[in-house]
Amino acid sequence: MDSSVIIVGAGPAGLMLAGELRLAGVDVVVLERLPERTGQSRGLGFTARTMEVFDQRGLLRRFGEVETSNQGHFGGIPIDFGVLDGAHQAAKTIPQSTTEAILESWATELGADIRRGHEVTSVHDDGDGVRASVHAADGGYELRGSWLVGCDGGRSTIRKLVGFDFPGTAATREMFLADIRGVELEPRMIGETLDRGMVMVGKLPGDITRIIVCERDSPPQRRDDAPPFQEVADAWKRITGIDISSAEPVWVSAFGDATRQVTEYRRGRVLLSGDAAHIHLPAGGQGMNVSIQDSVNLGWKLAAVVRGTAPLELLDSYHSERHAVGQRLLLNTQAQGLLFLSGAEMQPLRAVLGELTAYDEVSKHLAAMVSGLEVRYEVGGGSHPLLGMRMPRLALTGRDRVTSSVELMHGAHGVLLDLADNPVLRERAVGWEDRIDVVTAQPIDPPAELATTSAVLIRPDGYIAWAAPGSHHSLQMALGQWFGPSH
Repeated sequence: MDSSVIIVGAGPAGLMLAGELRLAGVDVVVLERLPERTGQSRGLGFTARTMEVFDQRGLLRRFGEVETSNQGHFGGIPIDFGVLDGAHQAAKTIPQSTTEAILESWATELGADIRRGHEVTSVHDDGDGVRASVHAADGGYELRGSWLVGCDGGRSTIRKLVGFDFPGTAATREMFLADIRGVELEPRMIGETLDRGMVMVGKLPGDITRIIVCERDSPPQRRDDAPPFQEVADAWKRITGIDISSAEPVWVSAFGDATRQVTEYRRGRVLLSGDAAHIHLPAGGQGMNVSIQDSVNLGWKLAAVVRGTAPLELLDSYHSERHAVGQRLLLNTQAQGLLFLSGAEMQPLRAVLGELTAYDEVSKHLAAMVSGLEVRYEVGGGSHPLLGMRMPRLALTGRDRVTSSVELMHGAHGVLLDLADNPVLRERAVGWEDRIDVVTAQPIDPPAELATTSAVLIRPDGYIAWAAPGSHHSLQMALGQWFGPSH
């Protein structure tokens, strides 16, 4: 094999996966069709869940001073995300280009082989490995890997070459997104609808203004290139009456509201992550964030299978866990699209939903949905309130000299956190020392959900797979399920 894992696509999903695999010691080659990063930034900022993901890998500090906010929306209806107790605030106005640059630097430091200007033209899975034909400026070549992961976006070449089923609904309208300079526009919140459509205005660093334009009854166009800015300016004037044609476009793109999801996230030795697996209206800035989280879920599982410490069946949980998350993503983005892209006929529903969001429980439900904080995986029966949920940030003290539960996750290992200094418990984990870290520490001011907890088993992606008391099955069963048989 030339590489254990071939990743196609060097966007956020591909780069995050490359870093996760390298943390586990798996060799990886990343093939990117474009010769260099575009510098474009469809995604801006991070949801609270992605903030947690970056924090658990020690990546947040690389972004420097991060502007955060509790203010968000659902379909243009304002929501105070501060109702999510104990959660990270969302990060605002971090361009996707910055995120990609930081993730690429991280993955490269860890030893990922990233090849730009290398386009995959065919894929063959022979059951024992995957062979990819690659076209590059200096000629073509074949690359063979044990596994291949398509992280190549909504128009995924890998998805098409391998024949993944991709059901859903086609686009019904077209929208423009542009970053511009040289005009002064009043800020407009998403969801502010006018007679002829919807527009949004937001200020970005560097004297840049971001605009989004959706002209009502504008049919989708099949485009291979970005639309000319004049087309955007004409639509803006028809909707608002304001002429912005004198502005300097930094970049322009068009997108639709197509909603699709593959029926399986793995076919043989080929897997999909991120937008290659699901496309949707970019409502609430969820796309890049869910893509990153897809890769964090996949990385440790694929690494364990590559190393031979876990059975192939572990990869089944990647599909079952992330396909369900993708379904929720498509559901909420479709709902939001109806709210902020429809006309006056939707105003009664907007008004009623606006009244409902005054109740904390409603706001918590919607905020958790678009932040990714509602995700709960099926890890086995039990009564513990955090089973299948992410391990909350927990201050720790003890002989192992750790300061927080987040610090334990920097190396992407599984962690058995013994909160009661129980030697019997630690004995039961003998045989898995090569895959998990056993840490004894005492919690400082634990949240109510962990106040009486004596131990938790944390997966490398930060989710709690077992807890005592509260799990119906034994620690050894949980260790075998998620980390393979003992040695």
